Amino acid sequence: MQYDRFQKEAIGHIDNGYSVLVSAPTGAGKTAIAEYIIEKSIPQNQSIIYTAPIKALSNQKFRDFEKQFHDNVGILTGDVSINPHAPLLIMTTEIFRNKTIEEADSLKKYSWAIFDEIHYIDNYERGTVWEESLIFLPAHLKLLCLSATIPNISEFAAWLAKLHKTEIKIVCEEKRPVPLHFFFQFQNEIFDNINNIKFSPRQFRDYRHRRIYQKYKPAAHYNRLSTLIKHIAGENNLPLIYFVFARRKAEYLAEEISSYNFLDAEETEKITELFNELCSKLNLENEPSAKKIMPLVKRGVAYHHAGMLPTLKEAIEQLFTSRLIKVIFTTETFALGINMPARSVVFDAIKKFYGTFTTYLKTRDFFQMAGRAGRRGKDREGFVYLRLHPYDADPKEIRRIIYGRPENIKSQLNNSYATILNLYEKYGERITEVYSLSLHCFQSNRHSQKQAENLIKSKVSLLKDLGFIKNNLLSEKGHFAKAVYGYELILSELYETRFLENLDEEGLAILATAIVFEPRKNQEIIFLPKKAEEIKKRCKKITGDIKYREAKYKIRPFSKRPYFHLASSAEEWIKGSDFNKISALTDTDEGELIRYFRMGLQILKEINSSPASSYLLKERIQKTIKIINRDIIDAEKQLRG
Repeated sequence: MQYDRFQKEAIGHIDNGYSVLVSAPTGAGKTAIAEYIIEKSIPQNQSIIYTAPIKALSNQKFRDFEKQFHDNVGILTGDVSINPHAPLLIMTTEIFRNKTIEEADSLKKYSWAIFDEIHYIDNYERGTVWEESLIFLPAHLKLLCLSATIPNISEFAAWLAKLHKTEIKIVCEEKRPVPLHFFFQFQNEIFDNINNIKFSPRQFRDYRHRRIYQKYKPAAHYNRLSTLIKHIAGENNLPLIYFVFARRKAEYLAEEISSYNFLDAEETEKITELFNELCSKLNLENEPSAKKIMPLVKRGVAYHHAGMLPTLKEAIEQLFTSRLIKVIFTTETFALGINMPARSVVFDAIKKFYGTFTTYLKTRDFFQMAGRAGRRGKDREGFVYLRLHPYDADPKEIRRIIYGRPENIKSQLNNSYATILNLYEKYGERITEVYSLSLHCFQSNRHSQKQAENLIKSKVSLLKDLGFIKNNLLSEKGHFAKAVYGYELILSELYETRFLENLDEEGLAILATAIVFEPRKNQEIIFLPKKAEEIKKRCKKITGDIKYREAKYKIRPFSKRPYFHLASSAEEWIKGSDFNKISALTDTDEGELIRYFRMGLQILKEINSSPASSYLLKERIQKTIKIINRDIIDAEKQLRG
């Protein structure tokens, strides 16, 4: 293989025995460095761990590496365990974190830990898992960290070097292998230079001047999708990935161009045959959602989002890699490390929802998606189109997104109660000393450090108050809780009162899905089965007490409470109903329903793995897992297939 400059530099450091941190644009070829380590290590009987931020990326890496390294590849996620003793083991970061804290000895045989998308440490919801994985990384493991462009890479490397008392080599690449050309759709015209656009005066974009805006707003010609698609197709800039930040809109826009046909007769025949083969292989022949998308597929159009059946998403991904899908409407997860390049990328909007508020895209997030434009070795340049609303487009923000410096990565550390319990078992009252090892401590001023230390102390005090820690030792309840990450408090209270042990298979399934479920805004429970009423009542009392105590100790955010929107579906699934029937009992998307069932399975597996769980509870949980994990819920079956 002919390596680029930055790849050669990284490989040189690897050959000299160093850990390496690589920062390069999306699509630059960072994975080739990981492949070099794998190709070098396996013949030398050295084992490698490869971690990825999401299960979809873990699954894709498993498929890709299995083609290259065959039986030498395994995967371990909350859903799947295939060939777990293989020399190359792919796992989600959560699984790796749990091993570093609870089963460090199981990592002795590994020589390298490869962290893909390491900038995920900046993610508000899951960054803590990445940080904990790096803090508790066994000393013998060498690191390869792969990241999108991050300006404070030297700071990040300095933290790792101080943490592990070893030199970390930094390799940076600023240049994209395929340069990007930016276009803008504004007032239904296509511009190739932002300076040629006549934006509305600032007051027409300012919410404080709405009355002026309503009275004097200039006439607008709204952007038409047909105008943009005709332009892109006419310039021979297909295939196209169209990013949209709402699932329903992805489907709606695909339907909007259903009158277009991007395929010739031969391509139509090929894609029809391939889609039918995939539907047969993935048991989709009778699925209404597969039948719904079929007319679009025959015209070279598709959509892809988390609400779809996982098997249908897989079929669409394979169609796209066949180059027969010319236009795909998708949400942003399509950009996260999944190798699906195109000639062009479109942004339906330049704002998105960031957990608690909607705002303009971060530069790093923008290029994570925009970087999918331009196929290395095939295109001289990639084309990126931004659709701008006449009254909601701030030219300053647009320039910042495209031409600004990517955001620094910052620690999002917020240790879970399970992590606190595991650390308390090892360090006792010296637990706050562990905080000094964190990126948060490394980046923060003394005031912020003190706040973080106080939060840890507050969590320890709450755990003592609730009886998880007694006489400076973990109680039976504490030993149970340390194995259940994220939902420790409520499950442990149900465990201590033997309520958990007295639930049958239906009750356990109802509880597990309620624990993990997050309803959409204003989503209502359609029907609550009688069996779920008592569980909900008990959970409400416990969560009320937990919230009161967390408020008392000034702990934020509050622990998640259960939501019983999937209770009817869970009950019917345990009774043996098929997936179409349980889907009809909820307004949750099919893909989300499967995801929550799989998350519920993971919770049950964690309870089952706890040494504090009784034989009776384990026996019932194992039976429940077996009943739930069938047909389309069985992720391992899908991956093996």
